[in-house]
Amino acid sequence: MPLVILVRHGRTRANADGILAGWTPGVHLDDQGESQVAAMAERLAPLRLDAIVSSPLERTVQTAEAIGARQRRRPGIALDERVGECRYGEWTNRPLAELSKDPLWRTVQERPSAVTFPEGESLPQMQARALAAVHDWNSRLGDRATYAVVSHGDVIKAILADALGSHLDQFQRIVVDPASVSVLRYGPRGVQVLHVNDRGTDLAGLARTRRRRTVEGAVGGGSGEH
Repeated sequence: MPLVILVRHGRTRANADGILAGWTPGVHLDDQGESQVAAMAERLAPLRLDAIVSSPLERTVQTAEAIGARQRRRPGIALDERVGECRYGEWTNRPLAELSKDPLWRTVQERPSAVTFPEGESLPQMQARALAAVHDWNSRLGDRATYAVVSHGDVIKAILADALGSHLDQFQRIVVDPASVSVLRYGPRGVQVLHVNDRGTDLAGLARTRRRRTVEGAVGGGSGEH
């Protein structure tokens, strides 16, 4: 039952300025983003990650490196384009305020499954590649693995929508803030969602989970010890 820690990168200047950075090179964490990531990495330190999988973009690599620096075993960082940002095509590096006037914006908000960005990819394509990456890494690392996937807001929302059994058209209902942590546990009968958009919980208890047998979907709701 792999434990997958989905981490969004810390804040960037593009986030603060309302710019859709996409795959624009050279977008780094700002000072607030670095502080956010340092605090999040401290929370993840007790988990003893078996791997850190990261989008190849600078802001996610910075975040992954901060997580790795707080790990006792210092796992290497594996770059995987499948968890990279959505390819927004002609929307890339444009202000959100401007994009909100585009007729496609309403479809993005109300029916994401129908969206293909001009000269970019569709949101279903993005979701499919991200889910393929997670299942691939689950298989590679094995049932006892605990690992982090450092990615982007829309990508993480798409993974969470699948885990929650929601259609992609509902993924805008999910909030994934900078430097937030969402946690999934995959088992033979499906996936459990343990945390969503978590920005402050003590996550040390997840480390204890790996040292004992866990009952999936316990009748009556379980004990609260994940």
